[in-house]
Amino acid sequence: MANYIIIGGDGKEYGPVTTNDVRQWLAEGRLNAQSLVKAESDAEFRPLEKFPEFADAFAAQTPGIIAPLKSSAGFLERDYELDLVGCITNGWELVKNNMNRLFVATLFYLLIEMAIGGLSNIPIVGAIFSIANFVISGPLMGGLFYLFIRVNRKEPAQVGDMFAGFRRSFGQLFLGTFIQGLLVVACMIPFLIILLVKLLPILPQISQLSHLQPGATPDKETVNALVSALLTGLPVGLLCAIPATYLGVCWKFTLPLIIDKQMDFWTA
Repeated sequence: MANYIIIGGDGKEYGPVTTNDVRQWLAEGRLNAQSLVKAESDAEFRPLEKFPEFADAFAAQTPGIIAPLKSSAGFLERDYELDLVGCITNGWELVKNNMNRLFVATLFYLLIEMAIGGLSNIPIVGAIFSIANFVISGPLMGGLFYLFIRVNRKEPAQVGDMFAGFRRSFGQLFLGTFIQGLLVVACMIPFLIILLVKLLPILPQISQLSHLQPGATPDKETVNALVSALLTGLPVGLLCAIPATYLGVCWKFTLPLIIDKQMDFWTA
């Protein structure tokens, strides 16, 4: 089976890849008829449509609707099928076969988040680290997605690609995380209002509960008021969780779409 070198939409060379890889990339819209390719035995690159072994792939496609590599053109119009078992199986194979890069990158991500989280607990200066974590969490997670995507596509990928979000789509990744979180939290506003109304009158008593000496008995009236507030808000909280969960699931691919397809945050 022949192997090929491909020039991607970013101008970089990828490969060698097999005939099956090329066909798969064509089907996914990551290559088109004008993508520059050469076989390992060729001296020069030429458009993919010039290769007779891929003529049948173009015959079944309507000219002009295939998105170029790295482009979001036509992406939104495509349908898809979701195979949950296949996703889990393929995901495990991906991680198992690329454990060195993916495990190390994920470990770095967790250590960075844990370090910033710990520093956020420091009095006064902790607020600075909290703000920093708020700003970088989206680009950092987007970069981790970018690394997994490149490994999955058999493109050149290094652990350092986990920081690609800071150079490729920093602003959009930040907005994608911030606006998504803001809208999900907005779903919980009725629940928060009820808790606030119920708890505000007894805040001084609740504060005293946290300062009780070991073995001391908490004020029964305060405990009853606290339980009443929680029980009153619970049904509303469960109802609010339905749209919050739904939107959170719908928007799960926001960051991968931003970092990979270079979409703006609202479209993603």
